[in-house]
Amino acid sequence: MEDTLYEQVGGLAFFEQLVDGFYDVVATDELLRPMYPEDLTESRRHLVLFLCQYWGGPTTYMDERGHPRLRMRHAPFRITKKARDGWIHAMTCALDGVRDQLNDEQYEEMMAYFTMAANQMRNV
Repeated sequence: MEDTLYEQVGGLAFFEQLVDGFYDVVATDELLRPMYPEDLTESRRHLVLFLCQYWGGPTTYMDERGHPRLRMRHAPFRITKKARDGWIHAMTCALDGVRDQLNDEQYEEMMAYFTMAANQMRNV
């Protein structure tokens, strides 16, 4: 049986590092920052848990928050092409920050997922 991507990249610590890099960019982005609460602690935790679960790790996200329902959870926000592009930029920066921990296939798989997900969240 093949290891999940979660296991391949080293588990929780990898995703915490990825999410920290993402929110470092979001924290200074004029368009994205207002879409998040003042305190990013829970937002960081939710994203870490979601990504861990998505990539084959523990189901803590689902256990605590139920089905991800990403479009529903993001519906209150105006996600324009510019916002989507900003989100992809922030996640690309984060992914580039952990690039040395990924092989090409893992990097491409993650980038493809993030791009697809960002496109699906666009609602304006």
